[in-house]
Amino acid sequence: MKKSILYIAASLGLLFSQSCSDFLETEPFDKLVPSSFFATEVDLELYTNSFYQQMLPSADAATQGDGMADYSSITQSSNFISGNYSSVNEGAWNWSNLRNINYFLANYNNEAIPEEARNHYAGIARFFRAWFYMEKVQRYGNVPWYDAPLATDDEALYKTQDPREVVMQHVLEDLNFAAENIREAKDNTSSTITRQVALAYKSRIALYEGTYRKYHTELDLASTAEQWLTEAANAAKMVMDAGIYSLYNTGNPTTDYRTLFVSENAVNQEVMFALVFNNALRRWHALTWKFNSATYGSRWGLNKQFINTYLMTDGSRFTDKTGYDELLFVDEMANRDNRLAQTVRSLGYKRSDGSAAPPNFGYTFTGYHLLKWSMDDKRLDGLGEAYNTIPMMRYAEVLLNCAEAKAELGEFDETVWAQTIGLLRQRAGVNTAAPQTADPYLQEVYFPEIADKYLLEIRRERGIELCYENLRYQDLMRWKKGKLVEMPWKGIYVPAMDRPLDLDGNGTPDVSFVSKTPDAPQAGVTYFVIDGNISKLTEGTSGHVIWGANEARSFDDKKYLYPISNSDIVLNPDLVQNPGW
Repeated sequence: MKKSILYIAASLGLLFSQSCSDFLETEPFDKLVPSSFFATEVDLELYTNSFYQQMLPSADAATQGDGMADYSSITQSSNFISGNYSSVNEGAWNWSNLRNINYFLANYNNEAIPEEARNHYAGIARFFRAWFYMEKVQRYGNVPWYDAPLATDDEALYKTQDPREVVMQHVLEDLNFAAENIREAKDNTSSTITRQVALAYKSRIALYEGTYRKYHTELDLASTAEQWLTEAANAAKMVMDAGIYSLYNTGNPTTDYRTLFVSENAVNQEVMFALVFNNALRRWHALTWKFNSATYGSRWGLNKQFINTYLMTDGSRFTDKTGYDELLFVDEMANRDNRLAQTVRSLGYKRSDGSAAPPNFGYTFTGYHLLKWSMDDKRLDGLGEAYNTIPMMRYAEVLLNCAEAKAELGEFDETVWAQTIGLLRQRAGVNTAAPQTADPYLQEVYFPEIADKYLLEIRRERGIELCYENLRYQDLMRWKKGKLVEMPWKGIYVPAMDRPLDLDGNGTPDVSFVSKTPDAPQAGVTYFVIDGNISKLTEGTSGHVIWGANEARSFDDKKYLYPISNSDIVLNPDLVQNPGW
């Protein structure tokens, strides 16, 4: 714990920093102090505004966490997946944000402020406390629960972890309070926590915890999974029934999905909560640069196994096509779910100046070059001035949370399908008919333990709709499917070495796979060197590109949780190390 109370009052840029020893002396006239603060509703707003600045992720963290997931290829796996990770590698955990929240909750309740306002801001604080603890539980499992600001000599600082079920019950209580007391009014900037945002987040967390308990039977909490799944379904349904949000759907399935991720202003019909960026205010990020750079980013790409899960626009399964796995890129991209061409560079994609922009093997290793977060202006490929707002919570996710919770509860039918998955596919220009049979490809490659045809489709839809929105890795964790990260990083099909391929369908060659770069390279062609070590073709001189072939990616059961840092255990020997570490 820090030895000081520290928070940044973001809306005024004021600093409140008061050491414990200062409280024994005269209060300074040039700082905010407890006796003169928490006096008005404005003070409560000022304090809670600081949580947004302190606790929300960066644009990078909000979009690139899925680089550890099963459907991603990157320059190199994290040390956690392919290295010798240990408690020495794990950084010390930090509790300062929690202390700031608990300090507010210990001091906000001034009866001179209207009760409704007090409850509203307490709801925001408790929302952020749930946010804080959810991140801790996802990483470490059992953690100490604190609901009061502690002095530096408080013995509770050195207690052991509280059980997961105790901590998560408190998280649920915080989210219930938030959903009952935060104001309802919609924020059209999508930048603040409202009642609907609290409900949406509750549906996310309750679904996570319910499925985690169901599939992680080693916790001996499976008997309580249904309670959490019911909470998830009910919270999602409350958002749906409120009618404040809906899917953004102008009737143009070739652009509507991507509009959500490249717009400067949040598309507030669907986007409930977002990291807001603004060109006029020079509030920028560097995502376009990172996703379109050979050096600045990690050369993210999707893997062929995942690309295969995108349906045809008529609703049929791509993997039911004869020879689907050996189609050339231009053929496999045709007539697919329109979200595919809005997630990766595909046929006919052009930059804002009208120039052709096929998948660039200088920026991706598999050929499935991520497009979703990139703006079309080439100037931003080498400049950190992108200004597209980053959605963190969308109505689409609420529909998926409802669908999955209902399926896990055995309450899913074609009516729920029409209210959830059907709407998402309609927006994407895909036939909305419910499945007649379970998909054998999804069972063979991803989920052999799942026989429910609806649940398979929900998991397909979740992967596609929420691709690279920082949820996939945690989905794998809660489904107990961590072994999927060992999947080979498989790319496009290459019929032969030294044969230039057209990747965007305009009739000109874009890439050639070679053993070495030719002395006289052809203009406009990227030469991808197959070195036989880190990069291979599955059939030697033909087949699918395999990147990271030299890596030994490994995921065993201990990796569902991170180790408690060695430095934390040294400070507090009563902490119990997570199993296997």
